[in-house]
Amino acid sequence: MAYLLSLLAAGFYGAADFTGGLATRRAAAIPVVLLSQACGLVLVAIVLPLFPAASPRTADLWWGAIAGLTGGVGVALLYRALAIGTMSIVAPTTAVIAVALPVLTSIALGERPGWIPVAGIMLGIMSIVMVSRSPSPEEPALGAAKGRGGQGVRTGLGPALLAGIGVGLFLLALAQVRHEAGLWPLLTDRIASVTFFTILAAVGRRSLRMPLNLATLAVGGGALDMIANGLYLFAVQIGPFSAVVTLCSLYPASTVLLARGILGERLSAWQTAGVFTAVVAVLLIVS
Repeated sequence: MAYLLSLLAAGFYGAADFTGGLATRRAAAIPVVLLSQACGLVLVAIVLPLFPAASPRTADLWWGAIAGLTGGVGVALLYRALAIGTMSIVAPTTAVIAVALPVLTSIALGERPGWIPVAGIMLGIMSIVMVSRSPSPEEPALGAAKGRGGQGVRTGLGPALLAGIGVGLFLLALAQVRHEAGLWPLLTDRIASVTFFTILAAVGRRSLRMPLNLATLAVGGGALDMIANGLYLFAVQIGPFSAVVTLCSLYPASTVLLARGILGERLSAWQTAGVFTAVVAVLLIVS
């Protein structure tokens, strides 16, 4: 059951990233993220009473809040990267960083992984180099670049790498909550992220207005993301952490498929190889 939940979470994560990235291409990132996070807060507040009574501890709620802050920042950076770069490249790049972080954390805490995870990390670095290659003059420009050539890829990789760190910290933080906590950590997760982005918008005096179609995309992305978070939380509470993270980290597959089918994104040969290499790296890192 944990593996099924993880695969479903990966599908919803990928769809949420595509939806949020699409909205951020025509609106500022902070309003989109704030609206999507607020939607997630409303959704979890509605479904929370429908689940059996839980007994969260203070630590569970704090881990949820930490997950909300790190994950919220990660999502904002990811949406920005998806908006200015190529979704088929940004998504797997973020996934490689996000899944490598737990391994590096384990090493820092004294654990020594085998040669396979280390090979996965090296392969992940290689995949980032491959996907960042600009198309040669004879190769077609990327679909998402809209005539900007490889510039969108180079610009999108920076936020994508930082987004991977945020997502990795989110996965680590949410994995610390106990099974008895139920969905309560997701409530403090969204309270923390909504509060943070509200303050950020107020300090920057950013307008939260956006066209109805973009607001609908943001709300839809927030709902998909919250569903994915719930599935991941349940999966990591009943299944092995490494296996759950592995399957959840395959979310770029749905993002790539949606970007290819809806946006018509096309990659060069090197970048296509880099995307596949990134997926293999994810599997090796947590094998």
